Amino acid sequence: MSRERARRRAEREARAARERLVRQRRLARRERRRALVRRLTPQWRRGRTGRLARRTRGERAAIVGLSLAALLGVWMFVDDRALRLVLVVLLLLVLPAVVVIALDRRI
Repeated sequence: MSRERARRRAEREARAARERLVRQRRLARRERRRALVRRLTPQWRRGRTGRLARRTRGERAAIVGLSLAALLGVWMFVDDRALRLVLVVLLLLVLPAVVVIALDRRI
C-alpha cells in the first residue's frame, strides 16, 4: 500500500515538475517577446516638453493674440514704412523677454 502511494506521489511530482518547466518556458518566451517589442517600438515622450510646453494653452493664446494685436496696431497707426519695420523687428526681439517677465512662474 505505501509503495503504491509513493509511486503515485512520485508520478504527481514528476507531472508537476514538467508543468512547472513548461510554464517557466512559456513565461520566459513571453518576456523575451515583450522585450523585443519594447526595443523595436519607438519611444514617444509623454507629456509636455520643450520651451512652448511651459505655457498653458491659454497663455500661448494670449501671447499670440497680444502679439498680433500689437502688430496690427503698428501697421494701422504708423504711416512711415521704415518706422513700421523697425517697430515690428523691435517687437519680435523684445517679445521673449516680455513673456518671461510677465508669465514666468519662478518666485
